Amino acid sequence: MKKTTYTPHKRSFQAKKLTAFALFLSAMLTLSACSSASTYATSSSASTSTTSAVVSSEPIELSGVTAASLSTLDDEDRLTEAGENATTITLNGTTASVKGTGAAASNGSVTISAAGTYVISGTLSDGQIIVNTTDAESVHLILSGVNLTDLDNAPIYIQSAEKVILTLAEGTDNVVTDGDKYTLNTDEEPSAAIFSKANLTINGTGNLTVTANYNDGITSKDDLNIVSGNINIQAADDGLVGKDHVYIENGTIHIDAVGDGIKSTNDEDSEKGWIAIQNGVFDITAGRDGIQSETQLVIDDGDFQIVTGTGHENGPQHTEENGGGFPGGAPRDRNEGGTPPDMDNPDFEQMAPQDGSQPAPPEFDAAMDEANASETSTDTTATETESESMKGIKAGVMLSINGGAFQIDSADDALHSNGAVEITGGDLHLSTGDDAIHGETNLIIADGTIDIPVSYEGLEAQQITIDGGDVQVVASDDGVNASEASNSDSATTTASAPGMSAGQAQLTINGGTLTVDSQGDGLDSNGSIVMTGGTVTVAGPTNDGNGALDYDGTFEITGGTLIATGSAGMAQAPSDDSAQRSIAMTFPEAQAAGTAVVLKNNAGQSIATVTPSKEFRSVVISSADLQSGGTYALSANEADVVTFTLADAQTTWLNESGITTGNTQGIMGGRGRRQ
Repeated sequence: MKKTTYTPHKRSFQAKKLTAFALFLSAMLTLSACSSASTYATSSSASTSTTSAVVSSEPIELSGVTAASLSTLDDEDRLTEAGENATTITLNGTTASVKGTGAAASNGSVTISAAGTYVISGTLSDGQIIVNTTDAESVHLILSGVNLTDLDNAPIYIQSAEKVILTLAEGTDNVVTDGDKYTLNTDEEPSAAIFSKANLTINGTGNLTVTANYNDGITSKDDLNIVSGNINIQAADDGLVGKDHVYIENGTIHIDAVGDGIKSTNDEDSEKGWIAIQNGVFDITAGRDGIQSETQLVIDDGDFQIVTGTGHENGPQHTEENGGGFPGGAPRDRNEGGTPPDMDNPDFEQMAPQDGSQPAPPEFDAAMDEANASETSTDTTATETESESMKGIKAGVMLSINGGAFQIDSADDALHSNGAVEITGGDLHLSTGDDAIHGETNLIIADGTIDIPVSYEGLEAQQITIDGGDVQVVASDDGVNASEASNSDSATTTASAPGMSAGQAQLTINGGTLTVDSQGDGLDSNGSIVMTGGTVTVAGPTNDGNGALDYDGTFEITGGTLIATGSAGMAQAPSDDSAQRSIAMTFPEAQAAGTAVVLKNNAGQSIATVTPSKEFRSVVISSADLQSGGTYALSANEADVVTFTLADAQTTWLNESGITTGNTQGIMGGRGRRQ
């Protein structure tokens, strides 16, 4: 769907941090020129603010909405038989004949002016079926072997009616074709080969082929309901359009559209503009969105093959892919599983104390404020640009997937909601040039199988909750990204820079299986991470600018099994106030892909085993089997690396020499941020 939208000029967070760092250095040089004693290391007036995050323990409830709950059809919507009093319309090339009442043929077209049932057959080379009635009852059109063409208007044009039921008669082929230029009325209508100003229902078991050379295939300016039928649409713009709603109960639908495949368009009434699909078979190729609603979009079941924007290889260009940090990322307390600064890096000498526990100097905070202000100023000068969305399935408010089989290959997000996304079942295979599943506010996965072989980022929302299911993510950037919503009015920041607070974002894992293979951060939260159950395996980045685990607040783990491997430069582990114990091992040098790492207890029993598919230097393991006072051995390719005994700390940092006070191999860097 082509829209005119406000698109701010985006500066990369990396660029903003570099700007702040440059401003900071400039300020420090100025201060040094004025007073050589005014250094951060000896300052007694430094800010004492600390990084904080909002950790929510309140469960996020599922809406429970289903497609069946959104729509109630009348008995007549399923009526397919003609009955005894039907009027017969026979098309004869350039003319038509009518047998019965309520319709009249003139100049090669037929106008229906009364409620009733009309059985239509034959061929019309350049004419229309027009419905124009003010009767309170419905009009029932039965297509029984129709080949209908109009070269400059809609071949089926419903100008006025209470409701129209269009039946595809059993065993018949019906073809509707228009020209590439229309004669429009003052309302710029009609806009589709089958165009209805009234509620339109399609049923039956016959075949309907619509070739829309001018614009849309089938459009209703009110409700569009599809009960059944075999429908094939080729459209110069959109395939199926219902203004107030689109409800599909069943059927086989093939759409090849230059624009959107299926969409609803009412953006003025919050109770309308929805799409609900109970079942059916869908093969959709769309230049823009595959299925798009203005409000709710609910799918209970069905078989979906969707390609948008020619597929994931045509996705947007990402300028910050796998972006590293810069000197001056937020210092973290080792006891919070964080990364202390690398004091061998001279850029840190005047920016943070050696224990990494103090805030940055006020001058740096001021520099960051100035950088933020600069970004805000730049954003406000942005102009309106025209953008095209190429998402697989997109909702304006809520996207609910309750079941079904999905094969989606999209240039843009595969599943997207401007509000929340709920997945309670289904078998989803998602390849995308951007996010595989994106919810602006919430993303809840309660059940289902989700396979993401190609994505920029796998899962993204402000609040991500995984309660069940089997999720596998491959991402060229972050695998799972809990980041601030772009429409959030929260005063907290999304960035982890000195003196700045963690945001409202949170990743919560209560169950299920999550496997992540990422080139950027594996699990990334601009706020906090909470894990109470489930099994999580992360094969994180090989570059030191990202980490297998990346959080700005805390990572509280009380249950489940976590194994995360990746680079060491930004390595983090669960917070030390977690109820469940964790170990974090940093190897002195990179371990080759395929190196088997095994953690065993003193009895030789395996606690955890992982064989990363790519190079790694850090391993984080959290398990209920890790107990205080227990002695454990960690090996790599059957060679013992370190043996240790757990003491009081909930998170134990290790290297080849034994227990350490933190990740002493680390370097500082920027944290992930939604761009």
